[in-house]
Amino acid sequence: MTHDLHRLLLDVVALSREAGRAILGVYTSSFTVQEKDDASPLTEADLRAQEILAAGLKRLLPEVPILSEEAEAVAYGTRSRWDWLWIVDPLDGTKEFVQRNGEFTVNVALVHGHRPVLGVVHAPVLETDYYACEGFGAFKGQGREAATPIRVTDRAASPVRVVGSRSHRGSSLDGFLERVGPHELVAVGSSLKFCMIAEGAADVYPRLGPTCEWDTAAGHCVLEQAGGYVTGLDGQPLSYNARPELLNPYFLAYGDDRVDWKAML
Repeated sequence: MTHDLHRLLLDVVALSREAGRAILGVYTSSFTVQEKDDASPLTEADLRAQEILAAGLKRLLPEVPILSEEAEAVAYGTRSRWDWLWIVDPLDGTKEFVQRNGEFTVNVALVHGHRPVLGVVHAPVLETDYYACEGFGAFKGQGREAATPIRVTDRAASPVRVVGSRSHRGSSLDGFLERVGPHELVAVGSSLKFCMIAEGAADVYPRLGPTCEWDTAAGHCVLEQAGGYVTGLDGQPLSYNARPELLNPYFLAYGDDRVDWKAML
């Protein structure tokens, strides 16, 4: 199976924007918050975006299965046979959505051979898209302005610009910051952390807590195609749909590979 990734990418950007508009319809209303089995929040916005993305991706590539946070779980025995798949988080950063701080995204990634080869991160409130695909590079679009190529900063800034989770900060991050030395820490929700590194606005994102594959696949693709890296603590790139569990190992996302970020953990 082969796909025209560039053409497909623009279709997925448009679809993510459609899902974003549905999310904003809920965001500006009085909405209720449910609790899922893992105690994470769920809103009508998650479900509306899921419905739009599932239907739209099926129209684009009917033969490619979808792995989504808001869909029924698929047994590994089944999905281990998938060479191509979509990995989707219809609303990444539901806590940010509930708090109405605008730092939530729609994440869509196309994975081939355990690697994300296409990724779209759409931030509805910010009217901003970050998107990339293999062989095409990474781009940022805002509102109606023409999208522009983005690239990581090859040399980390001084002080180092660290991005971390707004909702999931832990003591392990504090230890990393001590060893980094002079730094600026920016707390940001959702996949925007990857995107900030991809556009050269930040240097490193240490994630020393749990995440799932749909939290990272799209942002991973954007950052990698912008010249950056997303690696586990073993130094290897994160892989997708390669294990029975969908939890990622702890990881580092960064732009400057001349710095030994792992030594600071």
